[in-house]
Amino acid sequence: MAHYLVTGGGGFIGSNIVEHLLAMGESVRVLDNFFTGRRENLEPFRGAIDLIEGDIRSPEDCARAVADVDYVLHQAAVPSVPRSVQDPVLSNDVNVNGTLCLLIAARDARVKRVVFASSSSVYGDQEADWKSEDLLLSPLSPYAANKAAGEYYLRAFSTCYGLETVSLRYFNVFGPRQDPNSPYSAVIPLFIRAMLEGQKPTVHGDGLQSRDFTYVENVARANVLAATAAFPAAGQAYNVACGASFTLLDLIAGINEALGTDIVAEHTAARAGDVRFSKADISRAQRDLGYQVWLPFGEGLRRTIAWYQKEARRAG
Repeated sequence: MAHYLVTGGGGFIGSNIVEHLLAMGESVRVLDNFFTGRRENLEPFRGAIDLIEGDIRSPEDCARAVADVDYVLHQAAVPSVPRSVQDPVLSNDVNVNGTLCLLIAARDARVKRVVFASSSSVYGDQEADWKSEDLLLSPLSPYAANKAAGEYYLRAFSTCYGLETVSLRYFNVFGPRQDPNSPYSAVIPLFIRAMLEGQKPTVHGDGLQSRDFTYVENVARANVLAATAAFPAAGQAYNVACGASFTLLDLIAGINEALGTDIVAEHTAARAGDVRFSKADISRAQRDLGYQVWLPFGEGLRRTIAWYQKEARRAG
């Protein structure tokens, strides 16, 4: 049995990673201050995890959280491009200073490896058919800049202190427990909620912007692979995605098909900092980590819609 720390374990991605680790029979500790995470996401697992309510910006909380831990899966962050545009200081404080604080604690505790949740947003809007790890980073938003800085810190800690680190660049993760009730929510839960209620989903721009939508189980599995793969982890970054791209209009069509509806979008102005096209080259993760696409977009979307339908019935 390995001992894992999941920072931000109360969040959407973090709680799915917690669930996956417990299903594997691993020991799981969670560090979360529930600023963006939700306690109810961890409720099914409360008896099976060690929960520390604390802040990654606190050296004391980080030191306590990494004690006797083998692997750190660092998911904690203030997410969202729009939120970072609105409040870049908060985003930097949590996403950069908090990551640095956690790395210092992990170094001092001599953990085996730190895996960092980075983002495809670090590539910006470069005109490349595939976003590969060989591209120069070109962040367009404070959030993307935060994630790029986090990657560089992980690499520096590997170089200077010998701490094994890996960054995973997530591409538009979706799935159960993703909150549709925030103004900063991701597009899939917003669209599903609207269309379940018979409303038109709001599309910023023409709807032809494309994303490599990635079901969250793929991300959970990728984190475990990145933590345990037998290679010298020295700050490498890997794309975690499906290697396929769908437009927002494709997404709406998929939801309509699942629901048996014919709802059209309501278009508004494009948003500052948004990337136009995004599709991942996942060959490096396949080669080094043994990563694969366990659940492609279509199946992931069906499972996600079924989860939201079940939640709606439970709430209603």
